[in-house]
Amino acid sequence: MKHSSFASWLTLLKSTPAFREERALFFYSNFNSLHKSLDEVKLVFRNVDLMCNAINEKQGKNIDAEEMYLMVIYQLNNSLKPFENIDTSYLYKEMEQLIFKHIPTVFNEQTYSSLDKIKQHADSTLNILSNTGFIKGSTVRLIVDKLELSKYFDFQIYSDEVGLSKPNIKIYDILLQNIYTTRKSKDITLLEIAHIGDNTVADVLGAKAIGINAFQVNSNNTCISTLFN
Repeated sequence: MKHSSFASWLTLLKSTPAFREERALFFYSNFNSLHKSLDEVKLVFRNVDLMCNAINEKQGKNIDAEEMYLMVIYQLNNSLKPFENIDTSYLYKEMEQLIFKHIPTVFNEQTYSSLDKIKQHADSTLNILSNTGFIKGSTVRLIVDKLELSKYFDFQIYSDEVGLSKPNIKIYDILLQNIYTTRKSKDITLLEIAHIGDNTVADVLGAKAIGINAFQVNSNNTCISTLFN
């Protein structure tokens, strides 16, 4: 392959249990007028995450992180808590601080070595193409940098920054245009491009719809390293 595209979460990265625990505790303490249990708060987060992912995949657009946090607050309080006194910018900054307090990790120990193998080929280019949720693309970029992954990638595309989500063919078209720009020509065929991710719909079906190769990893017990042996 001349170009390899990667999803971020559950492909290259994973959040820590400590972050998810402290995030739930923050909402339990600050936005919980009905005194729901911590486990109930965690369940609300999970349900909102799954719902927004499903909507984004179906509609091909993007629900912003602040909107998702407001959905959590709405569900925690059975729609009784007004939004007008909630500073969503401040709230996101609080969440971002928690993220960097409990920095995400690479998905497994093969992540770096697999990317190294691709970079050994002089003509290889790479990117990240990621749907976002509770964590914005701007934050993921900082995480990628802190984990010393930035050096591998020629460009990064995040759904909240372009207003489109995988598997929407429009975001894959943006991917192709960025590849051509990065390589300064169109001297690459679709079959020389691969997208690698954990999600059957967003990553595999989305990539195949535009005509590039697609490989599923991690969620199907296939390690990323097996693709580059």
